[in-house]
Amino acid sequence: MDLDTIPEFLAEQRDAAPPDLQHLFVSFEDFWERRLWHQLTDVLLEFFKSPETGPQRIAVYKTFILSFADKINQLKLVTLGLNTASQYDRERLMFLVSLASKVNKPSSQDAYVYATVAVARVKLQLQDYDGARKDLDHAEQILDSFDSVETVVHASFYRVNADYYHARLEFASYYKNALLYLACIDLSDLTQEERESRAYDLSVAALVSDAIYNFGELLLHPILDSLVDTAHAWLRKLLFAFNRGDLAAYDVLVDNISKNNLLKEHEKFLYQKISLSALTETVFRRPPHDRAMTFTTISDETKVKPSEIEILIMRALSLGLLRGSIDQVAQIARISWVQPKVLDMKQVDNMRERLKEWDASVNQLGNWIEGVGKDVWAA
Repeated sequence: MDLDTIPEFLAEQRDAAPPDLQHLFVSFEDFWERRLWHQLTDVLLEFFKSPETGPQRIAVYKTFILSFADKINQLKLVTLGLNTASQYDRERLMFLVSLASKVNKPSSQDAYVYATVAVARVKLQLQDYDGARKDLDHAEQILDSFDSVETVVHASFYRVNADYYHARLEFASYYKNALLYLACIDLSDLTQEERESRAYDLSVAALVSDAIYNFGELLLHPILDSLVDTAHAWLRKLLFAFNRGDLAAYDVLVDNISKNNLLKEHEKFLYQKISLSALTETVFRRPPHDRAMTFTTISDETKVKPSEIEILIMRALSLGLLRGSIDQVAQIARISWVQPKVLDMKQVDNMRERLKEWDASVNQLGNWIEGVGKDVWAA
């Protein structure tokens, strides 16, 4: 478009804009004529942020923004482009590919990653999983080469990467990337519905994954509170029951599992998983010098069937949840180490009691040494 016609174009768009946004077009023209690109970019971002500007975005982007696109911050250019892309339907992928190509320069690789991830997201929505994976791997390779990058770039990458793994039912990878995404954003930027959905998906992934046996990071994350006082509150309770190996609580909540197809399909595995948690909790409650336990004792304390105890211990050892040995003849497990995990208030209280017992035993030992040594020891 001829630069001489820009003022006329802006006047037309101003008249078509909502009344409360028309004043921004005066700023557009003023900053454009004075070549104040930073200020112009910021006021454009303010304009594009309003949902009411949707019908005007494509025209403003193509006719106005592209006339000075090389002069502004390329990451902000991509942000404007992504807002524009939301107005496309069938042409959205083509538009984003063109945007990514435009910012693919040595000086703007962060913007290129941002745009490439947006391309991957659309491909994911179109169920082009191979194409999305290729773009995400390429973006990750570039991200790994940066010393630092804007948080918004990392957040977009982790979000789409998590969405990919969620679609492919790769639960552990989804869990990791979803938590990394949440670490890059302010939860207040998400709607209540988005927070609840993310907490729900994270909880299900944590439960059905055969690689996640410690939910500590999720249990401590405020996203989980989004399930409180909702139809999915039982899922939060189930997570805490798993964390403390509470088979009694599991029996109370187990009927809810049928509400989710993935949990229902993994019901047998879930019982095995909480049995492992019950075992590690039983070991954890005991002091280090009292961790040689008979299979019968373990069965009584975990409520797991006696016939399943040996296999359960072997499974825990193979997963690295415990370290120790099994005497199959005497049916005794000797445990030397248990994997640390996040403690709830009841578990913290148990730890406090153990510390008090340890303190009392140390004092008793000190008194014995003092009594036996008599004058040899200093008072």
